Amino acid sequence: MAIKPLHGVQLLSGSAHPELAKAVAKCLKLPLTPLAIGTFANGEISCKLSESVRGDDVFVLQSHSGEQGDINRMIMEQMIIIDTLKRASAKSITAVCPFLGYARQDRKASGREPITARLMVDMLKTAGADRIMSIDLHSGQIQGFFDGPFDHLIARGLLSQYVKENLDDGKLVIVSPDAGRVKSAERYASSLGCDIAIIHKHRSHTKANSVEAKHLIGNVKGKTCIIVDDMIDTAGTICAAADMLAENSAGKIYGVTTHGIFSDPALKRIEKSAFSKIIVTDSLPIAKSNKITVLSIADLLAQAINAVARGSSISELFDGQNQI
Repeated sequence: MAIKPLHGVQLLSGSAHPELAKAVAKCLKLPLTPLAIGTFANGEISCKLSESVRGDDVFVLQSHSGEQGDINRMIMEQMIIIDTLKRASAKSITAVCPFLGYARQDRKASGREPITARLMVDMLKTAGADRIMSIDLHSGQIQGFFDGPFDHLIARGLLSQYVKENLDDGKLVIVSPDAGRVKSAERYASSLGCDIAIIHKHRSHTKANSVEAKHLIGNVKGKTCIIVDDMIDTAGTICAAADMLAENSAGKIYGVTTHGIFSDPALKRIEKSAFSKIIVTDSLPIAKSNKITVLSIADLLAQAINAVARGSSISELFDGQNQI
């Protein structure tokens, strides 16, 4: 869908993922508003706008990414940019977070734990965000943590189209890597017209990011298996799932995910795994790998920003898809 030039709208980018911001700006036919981000001697972040934003609708794109410690800096950077815009009299401010940091802890799984997803949303609100936009939240309930519009975009259409055009050989099976992803797997299977399989896993209660695949439910023998998940962090879960499929005589095995975090040692695990390819979006900066194919979400973000700026419906972008 072609996008007509917007007026009274500005797009800013933090330093986490400038390539994605440039691609979104190109789709919107908008220049990125110049922004000077620096660092004081003690490590604090400085920010200064080069142009007026008074009376404009401003979108701040920042994916919460980075290696150890950097993700926290990227989050703080976005907060400071939003505060800058608020004090510069922007008409409205939308925090565009393709990947929302700290979203995995959206409830108390046991006593004496934080709910960091709520904390993140509260921080964005306090900084001055009037609206939040994100893609494939770890849990749809996070939308309810924000007292204002929260646009939850979904990448399933983009990913399903790629699977249908490039991987569908008539023997597809969508695989859920754990019980929590069954609904998502069912929606992929429904759009692709194929069966599903489910892997039951055991997660260590004493060691973070430690998982072991246990049981397989469904027939995968000789099938082209597509393991779907919302994110891949250290790749322990999804690689254990791929190994179990291979042990059960599956055909080619692919992974499909929205957010490729790929914390160490994810890439090493993927290279050694039974996967033929991992299909991922560019919601986060992705390191190059022969086993990773990256699809751009720039057009999806641009269409959503265009809809918000023009006051039209975002839900029409996802007709026929359940967002949660």
